[in-house]
Amino acid sequence: MKIFKSVSVVASVSFALGLIIPMTALAASPSAVSLGTAGDYAILAKTGVSTTGATSVVGNIGLSPAAASYITGFDLILPAAGAYSTSALVTGKVYAPGYADPTPANLTTAVLDMQNAYTDAAGRAADTTELGAGNIGGLTLVSGVYKWGTGVTIPTDVTLSGSANDIWIFEIGQNLDISSATKVVLAGGAQAKNIFWQVAGQATLGTTAVMNGNILGQTAIVMNTGAVLNGRALAQTAVTLDASTVTAPTSSASTPAPATSATPATPSSSTSSDTSATPATSATPSANATSANSASGLTAPQIQAILEVLASFNADASVIANVRASLGGTTTGSVTSAAVHAFQANLTVGSLGSEVKALQEYLNAHGYTVANSGAGSPGNETTTFGAATRAALVKYQQAKGITPAVGYFGTLTRASVNASE
Repeated sequence: MKIFKSVSVVASVSFALGLIIPMTALAASPSAVSLGTAGDYAILAKTGVSTTGATSVVGNIGLSPAAASYITGFDLILPAAGAYSTSALVTGKVYAPGYADPTPANLTTAVLDMQNAYTDAAGRAADTTELGAGNIGGLTLVSGVYKWGTGVTIPTDVTLSGSANDIWIFEIGQNLDISSATKVVLAGGAQAKNIFWQVAGQATLGTTAVMNGNILGQTAIVMNTGAVLNGRALAQTAVTLDASTVTAPTSSASTPAPATSATPATPSSSTSSDTSATPATSATPSANATSANSASGLTAPQIQAILEVLASFNADASVIANVRASLGGTTTGSVTSAAVHAFQANLTVGSLGSEVKALQEYLNAHGYTVANSGAGSPGNETTTFGAATRAALVKYQQAKGITPAVGYFGTLTRASVNASE
């Protein structure tokens, strides 16, 4: 089963040793999505904004073309001939079309800017597609453009790790669902204002969930009881809140989370897996580390392997030096492309080729049948990594104690497979 070769510099570096780490020296962060005047609002919607319970909004609220009567639960106070109203629940101003000039024209512009921002985000060229088949729970993601033709679920905490200037754009073809008590965690200086969630369907934040970033929703944005959004809710239909907290990002170096949320600096588990990685800022060693570097949590051999992958693709010596320095490690031996001739690829939903077929053959031979209407069953393996392959791989990982078992074929699973051959 030792046939999984390196397939691309992106896959090899990004997933080397089952770790997803910031590699900003290899690819520039995308440019930010311009929100225009829509960025002046914490909440902007077209058909309604409603709340129940003790909601708190830090920033402005805007609604257009629906009238102010469709802003409910805020007990608005509008002075005579006022251009905006106020609410005890809002640290900011509330705007609606029927208010005094220039509010109606400003709202029309802001809604157009919101729609343009949505179109901009939806049209960005993707760096990564269909990651995790839409399940990104447990992952640590560096800056870039991520795209799914389906919905995205976040059942467990996901970490966005990067610098204060890094940009994340998520293009989601259907719904976005964040489970209750789940967090989008920022690490390494990442800022909520630089994160853009473009959602074609409904965005739903579960009870007490913590979200970071600007949500550009083509339909509704729903925040359940106690949910927290450090960012903006910009919906082309309605925004619904229930004792929720929305805090618009500022231009300062960091955006503090509300007191009701806790954003851990280090993942709760110290076990490296095929799907989640200890951020570069963490000192937590991986499960198989015998002597982890104090800065990155990687052992010297792990750092060496990453550097060798870079060398195998003829990376500039200065790039290798910068990556070595950023990982904070000293390594032994030379860094040459010849040293990585046996580097093995990582596979996930959407992967194609003989490596996928070999993986299916292994799973089928060991009782973890790839059942795909017969196409992946013994003797009928394919070269496509789809949902059936993932389901079989999850069963294998569960049986072998590889966590989290989400069907990504990375370092730990590959080591387990190779050890049995």
